[in-house]
Amino acid sequence: MKLRSLAVLLLLSCATAAAAPARPRTEYEILRAIPAERLRALMGDVPDAQGFIGTNHRAGRWLEAGTQRGSSRAVIVGVVTDDFAYADNAWRGIDATFARQRADGGFEASDRPNGTSAKPFPAAIQTAFFFMQELGRAILVIRESPHEAHFHARIAELEPKMRRAMAFITSGHDTIIAGSSKAVNRIFIAAKAFGLCGLVLHDEALVATSRRLVTHALTLRDQDGVFIEHGGRDSSYNVVSILFGQVLALHLSLPELETALPAAVAWELTRIGPRGEVDVTGNTRTGVGLEPSYFGDPKTVNYGEVVQALTLYGLIHHDDACLAAAEKVFAYRAAMDKKAAQ
Repeated sequence: MKLRSLAVLLLLSCATAAAAPARPRTEYEILRAIPAERLRALMGDVPDAQGFIGTNHRAGRWLEAGTQRGSSRAVIVGVVTDDFAYADNAWRGIDATFARQRADGGFEASDRPNGTSAKPFPAAIQTAFFFMQELGRAILVIRESPHEAHFHARIAELEPKMRRAMAFITSGHDTIIAGSSKAVNRIFIAAKAFGLCGLVLHDEALVATSRRLVTHALTLRDQDGVFIEHGGRDSSYNVVSILFGQVLALHLSLPELETALPAAVAWELTRIGPRGEVDVTGNTRTGVGLEPSYFGDPKTVNYGEVVQALTLYGLIHHDDACLAAAEKVFAYRAAMDKKAAQ
């Protein structure tokens, strides 16, 4: 479906900014500019009856915590669209994850279908911060909304568990730098976990770690400002860095990151084809058969995150080229999904 046209959203966004320029818009306010149907399509559905989502749902069993991050995105959808039933259903995924929290603050893991696992310490750190970064985001969006009272008790109950999880992740800080510097998007995901959970928990040490990780991530760009993945450029993972970096910067002042993003966005726009397809020529990770997913099949472009990144960046920066590209990519993905379902 059409977005109400992203160009119209841009005009509305600009008018709002002109009418009230004194205060930066919150993420809640920005997401409210996206119609509910589009937001659901971009951010994903609620967990299944077991509370599983993502690859846990696809596998039909518990694999690890990181895949559960979609639960928090679905909570955000419910909050932004004033749909408490949707948000409460999505919260099942958060509860299911913390039901599997270990005494050390990490989370239980089993073997993935491709034979790897999040049981080893570095992988356990990574899957934990993948989950926590979206949980922190969801709680901050809730606090920006008029609906905090609906979630207040359950957030308060979660905070000690969040502190244990972030202590566990902090204990593996060196593994993040060593293991994820070849894939800079993961540095941003870790920075988002530290920064957003630090804001939720009022923990300045976590926020400081987030800033250091962002500073490190900004060294992992090529001469044109494109974020490096496995030694080169990747049209899917560059946009993941843009998306997670931009969301973090909505909640935490990061002027050096804001200065860096336009170059990465400019390159990404050159990879969007006339029908909305994402060009994978020369990619180092996705769309070219170089890297297996959890299920062993080759990783492909994450079209959902491409649309999310271009939409958010376009709305935040009043960038009509980004919004037009997001519209094309969304239409292309919808056509692909329809064809696959036939």
